[in-house]
Amino acid sequence: MTNLDKNTIIHLLRGYNLLKKVLKYPEIKDIVVDVFLEALQKEKGLDEHFFVQMAKEIIEVNKNHFDQKDLEQTLIFIYFTISFKEDIWEEYINLARKKLAFKELSRVVNKEGATYGQIMRSVKKFCEIPEGDMYLSPSEVEGIRVALINFFISNQLSFISIAKEHITVRDVNDILDRTYRSKRRPGRIGGKAAGMYLAYRILKPRFKKTDPILEKHIEIPESYFFNSGIFSEFIDYNELYEFHSQKYKTIDEIQKGYEKIALLFKNARFPDDMLEMFREFLNKVGEHPLILRSSSLLEDNFGYAFSGKYDSVFLANQGNIESRLDEFIWGLKKVHMSTYSPAAIIYRRDHNLLDFDEKMSVLAQKVIGRRFGKYFLPFAAGVGFSYSTYSWSPKIDKNQGMIRLVFGLGTRAVDRVGGDYPRMIFLSHPGLRPEISASDIMKYSQKYVDVIDLEQRKFLTIPLSQFLKQVKHPDMFYAISIAQGDHLTTPLSRIQKIDVSNSCITFENFINKTKFIPLIKEVLNKLEKAYKRPVDVEFAWDQDKLYILQCRSLSVTQDPGHIEIPDNISKDDIIFTTHRVLNNCKVQGLELVIYVDPKSYSLLNSVEDKIKLGKIIGKLNRELEDKNFALFGPGRWGSNDINLGVKVNYEDINHAKVLAEVAFEQNGCTPEVSFGTHFFSDLVEANIIPIAIFPNDSITIFKEEFFLKSKNILTKLMPKEERFKHVIHVIDVPKTTNGKTLNIYQDSIQQYGIGFLK
Repeated sequence: MTNLDKNTIIHLLRGYNLLKKVLKYPEIKDIVVDVFLEALQKEKGLDEHFFVQMAKEIIEVNKNHFDQKDLEQTLIFIYFTISFKEDIWEEYINLARKKLAFKELSRVVNKEGATYGQIMRSVKKFCEIPEGDMYLSPSEVEGIRVALINFFISNQLSFISIAKEHITVRDVNDILDRTYRSKRRPGRIGGKAAGMYLAYRILKPRFKKTDPILEKHIEIPESYFFNSGIFSEFIDYNELYEFHSQKYKTIDEIQKGYEKIALLFKNARFPDDMLEMFREFLNKVGEHPLILRSSSLLEDNFGYAFSGKYDSVFLANQGNIESRLDEFIWGLKKVHMSTYSPAAIIYRRDHNLLDFDEKMSVLAQKVIGRRFGKYFLPFAAGVGFSYSTYSWSPKIDKNQGMIRLVFGLGTRAVDRVGGDYPRMIFLSHPGLRPEISASDIMKYSQKYVDVIDLEQRKFLTIPLSQFLKQVKHPDMFYAISIAQGDHLTTPLSRIQKIDVSNSCITFENFINKTKFIPLIKEVLNKLEKAYKRPVDVEFAWDQDKLYILQCRSLSVTQDPGHIEIPDNISKDDIIFTTHRVLNNCKVQGLELVIYVDPKSYSLLNSVEDKIKLGKIIGKLNRELEDKNFALFGPGRWGSNDINLGVKVNYEDINHAKVLAEVAFEQNGCTPEVSFGTHFFSDLVEANIIPIAIFPNDSITIFKEEFFLKSKNILTKLMPKEERFKHVIHVIDVPKTTNGKTLNIYQDSIQQYGIGFLK
């Protein structure tokens, strides 16, 4: 046998092996030839014309023995066998299978009236084909990606326009594998879940090369999606249709109705098959702490963050399955119920979203962290911003962003809490901070830590000192600084003994001796580029991993730049000055001032009176909706600690032009820089200017007599609230000052602001 004969036999055997592989999937016969032709053209330069001509020449020699088309396909098959090694054949065959499955998926997705189940089955059939290293072209898949994202994830066009570049059909399949749904009602996973997953795929793309550092350190929590169909069926099953009109009522009716909703939701039931589904879920995740996060269809949309408007619920998730199920169901109801909360409805009303048929999904996640004794928590958590609205030093580059970081669960980083401070890190200068002395750094440091108590089975806030005495956390080396005389030092090693009574949380070693800062900078930069706008990202850090919990576009007010503050203002016209400026602003023509006297507020005897006072502020806010007014009050507006600030929500302050926090040192109320909290996001989105005034600072001017001795028109506006007139002062500025109004200018570079009459 000649060498040529041997080669011929080898080629025939290889062709036979390829044919056997193809015949496993007879439905792809025509498509696979097209795939082979594309490969030959790309790799060998052999196009369709080449095979057409060769087939014609063979037919001319062998008259009427061959069909032209069959011969062309056979030649393509033979040349493919010769040109490509066997180890790559499967890839091309699977590419042909993908094309056929994708064609069917396209047909189902675009079929009018296609059901959730039909589309889901087509997605899964496509994803049964091995992923491999060969993919369909972006132009082929873009339309289907858009349709699938719209059907299963989010129908917000601004989100879809970005997500279609990063979320693949296989990503949708992964989401469906973790989605719990009603068998009778379709639904989506909602905005918060969508934002988290999109951020993950931007940072760790499925089909593109990933940054090795991001690949190693970036994760998302183990997450499950209870889609909006569950909410819809819950409402239907319990015939709670009356709540559909809740959003069109007055704020007083909404607040009263919300109390009724809570009772009805508590007594309402889920269908039996859903209860069984919830039980299966809890068996699957085991006794690991959970957080149920709101993920409404509108939430975390571009320009509408809904920060803090809906509830999230921590579950210890410990004990027997029935007690865990009861806890889970009530948590699910609380998140669903918050769809009708006054804050959410007023927010929607303010942003012209009231007529949208809002549905609530729930993102259930295993809480990031570890168990230490009876406590469960991550090492650190917080929120990062790719752009910093707040700047207190000309050194700070706002475009590099900033971080609010806390030890333990991240609730203390995003909520306004009393008597406590997160570490603020400006990413252009991570070591820079406004405090200089050791005593000031310790004063403005974190004093409490949020944990899940697994024995008491609940979320708890405990003193940091108590935690450190009870728990030997292996990573405190990165968090603690120790006071030595008039300065602070960081531990030199993990085994160094730390006097917890003489130390504070600074995160100095975490900032300087880990990858956290360059990693979070890269994360924020990458996400901002993909979103084409600033973003904020909630995260947790534990065991050398950065977990993305949430990502959304960041609402940023237009910075007017440097504010020229007049230098010819009469001293008699100056009402106050401030030297801790959050942002640049020029607010003119304020006609009314509402002043809650910090000293009188602190003397109120009961919590009930302080709660009542907050409700009066809410009524004034609504009464003065069409007026230019400013709110001045003690400590921290919206604080969780009612003793440190007036208890108000978004709907109580949304019409104010300015929100000023007045901190008299003798009360121990020093306003925290609120940038990054949900409360601050409310101010930004409502275009409310935040101001912090420290009357006891030697360089500060604060004319308390203007606020206390000007004519108080509270009883004129609200005759029934006369007993609060010593605490709440409502001043008609023009009538008090012969036609002048209050004007407020602030310049963040100079760190100087002034309120004056003009």
